[in-house]
Amino acid sequence: MKYIFSQMAFFMAQQSNQRNIRFMLRFALMVLGLMVLYTVLFHFIMAWEGRQYSYLTGLYWTLTVMTTLGFGDITFTGDLGKLFTIVVTISGVMLFMLIMPFTFIRYVYSPWLDAQAKAITPKELPENTAGHVILVGFDAVVMSIVEKLRQYHIAYCLLIDDAARALGFYDRHYSVVQGDLDSPVSYRNMRVEKAALVLALQDDLKNTNIAATVREAAPGVPLAAGIDSNDSRDILLLAGANHVFHFAELLGKALARRVFNAAMQSNTIGRFEGLCIAEAPVQHTSLVGQTLLEADLRGRFNLNIAGIWQGDHYLPARPDTVFADDHVLLLAGTADKLELYDKAMSPEWDEVQPPVLILGGGRVGKAVAGDLQLRGIPFFLVEKNPVRVPKGDPRYVAGSAADHDVLRRAGIETTQTVVVTTHNDDLNIYLTIYCRKLRPDIQIISRATLDRNVASLYNAGANLVMSQSGLTANTIVNLLLPGRVFMLTEGLNIFKIQASSKLVGKSLLESGIRNTTACNVVALRAKDGLRIPPDPNTPIAAGDELILIGSAQAEKLFMEKYAE
Repeated sequence: MKYIFSQMAFFMAQQSNQRNIRFMLRFALMVLGLMVLYTVLFHFIMAWEGRQYSYLTGLYWTLTVMTTLGFGDITFTGDLGKLFTIVVTISGVMLFMLIMPFTFIRYVYSPWLDAQAKAITPKELPENTAGHVILVGFDAVVMSIVEKLRQYHIAYCLLIDDAARALGFYDRHYSVVQGDLDSPVSYRNMRVEKAALVLALQDDLKNTNIAATVREAAPGVPLAAGIDSNDSRDILLLAGANHVFHFAELLGKALARRVFNAAMQSNTIGRFEGLCIAEAPVQHTSLVGQTLLEADLRGRFNLNIAGIWQGDHYLPARPDTVFADDHVLLLAGTADKLELYDKAMSPEWDEVQPPVLILGGGRVGKAVAGDLQLRGIPFFLVEKNPVRVPKGDPRYVAGSAADHDVLRRAGIETTQTVVVTTHNDDLNIYLTIYCRKLRPDIQIISRATLDRNVASLYNAGANLVMSQSGLTANTIVNLLLPGRVFMLTEGLNIFKIQASSKLVGKSLLESGIRNTTACNVVALRAKDGLRIPPDPNTPIAAGDELILIGSAQAEKLFMEKYAE
């Protein structure tokens, strides 16, 4: 009862609901007046026919006719009475079956549901809340970030201004607070002064307003924001943001890093302290058909094979693993050792690399083109919108990427790599299938806007897929956990941990880490410095720090088995 009364109080406190109630009262009085009029007319028409009924009976007849119940126990015999009955029936149908239901829903039921949603949805977090991440708004990218935060057991809360949507997330057991995005009260209610981070991923104008509002509520809280245009970077920094990310540009650069250069066999995709992580295709090298043991990359180049990519599958590297043409090695070592590897594994194709084909000239496509230009890799970019095509630049081809003639003009028959960058996942899947049919032998790198379409793009024939929502989530997690984890790509991490008593005194071979967890120790920090790669026969000492590569599941297994 207390809950019902509190909801009614909240409902009646709003001025718009008070107006609705007054309107409904006037409507009810009109219906009541009409019923009284019909009752009086019933009494007089019955008297004209020579019959006498009480006014209560007249009210009873009026209700049964207006509501179309029509018991038939009281009826008129004359034409005037029958005409009156028709009028009462039609007006009753109009009022009780058409006007009243819609009026009730519009002015009472819907406002009541809205009031109920606003009353149920939390308006603030508990006072002892601390160390949480405040995510402003909601979309597929924010949901991807939430999943990553849950994976690493980082507390979070969504700030949503729409009450109905906030209630929907609350019902699905998300941590959510309903409030205005540009109100300092909303952030104070979310204990922003004790938050680990506030993340704004709206458009540039809204993010600027959010940043200024957060700084008013909590001057010292870390604040990160995304931008759609590099021109907004300085504005966001002036508004109070500590970190500003152009995620479309970051995604474009990440896609470009996955393009293999004919003059460089390995491709560095991440750095962790002094450790370099690189991808190296087996295709066009002497490694095809050899086992890991026969290749002896550790002995020849002092490099550690951390794992193998086969399409979207990450395989742990084992001594008896046979290198196939579609394998991509994940190498761990120092930059000079990777350079030695590149010199030894000279590619078998021509020295002059054919241009990379980029499909889509939006922000991501332009970022890919810019990064390739810096690396000295030629490219052709296909863009359907002629406004985005620079005049006089032969590298840009205007036209639809689904047109075979356009692709032929852009070099589909000679290229070694196609990068699909449009913001429409349906189109990306279509173009991936089309390019794979035209050129079964090339490398296809595709962008996915949503995580759920990553698997579909791999099934369509892409060699590598990078999700914008996944990259955004990885960036935020790396921001929150500096030095602990570095995400190479979706689902694959580098992480470090101090050796526990379960490992001290054992060598890497004796520990069985690779066999039991599928994690690979690629470096070890000891008192004498960073060992890249570590000697598998040297005992692990107390205080040593292990640097490992593995999937999120492999990391979880390692923590369960070897952490204290």
